[in-house]
Amino acid sequence: MAIDQEAIKKHIKGIIEALGDDPNREGLKDTPDRVARMYAEVFDGMNYTNDQIAKMYSKCFEITDDGKQDMVVVRDIDVFSYCEHHLALMYDMKVSVAYIPKGKVIGLSKIARIADLVAKRLQLQERIGTDIAEIIQKATGSPDVAVYIEGTHSCMSARGIKKSSATTVTTTFRGQFEDDINMQNKLMLLLKK
Repeated sequence: MAIDQEAIKKHIKGIIEALGDDPNREGLKDTPDRVARMYAEVFDGMNYTNDQIAKMYSKCFEITDDGKQDMVVVRDIDVFSYCEHHLALMYDMKVSVAYIPKGKVIGLSKIARIADLVAKRLQLQERIGTDIAEIIQKATGSPDVAVYIEGTHSCMSARGIKKSSATTVTTTFRGQFEDDINMQNKLMLLLKK
């Protein structure tokens, strides 16, 4: 799916008019174009399925497994997203991803790229974790994946209830992380600052 920037321009112009302003005045005349280009950037993840993202970032490196349960953790990946309910910004988001390698490891920067691309969708925080876990499973071949996300939602902080210090935490556990409380506890200790 390609993002239709021309349609975005048209609709942003209509929104400006619906708000009671003149889309042709000096400060607003280029706004529809700027918003269309911004949306193409911040919603880039909508151009890809989880399968496509997994394929894009599936280059892994072989390792000696020896049946050990070593854990790889990349924590505090900064991302932002937009809530699908209000198109409101989800910000100050930190994503942490853990997995247990099964004979191969993925490049660490690829984990951050996956998190970033998944967040660039109209999204729910809960689904960001689910999508990242699914992609990491497919890219690495490991069923054992965990995703921990903390974030602030402007649909809660800037409107409605206006609780600016509220933070949302979501966890996604798959494989051993789902079944083994000791594995969950070990991960949570690693994520503490």
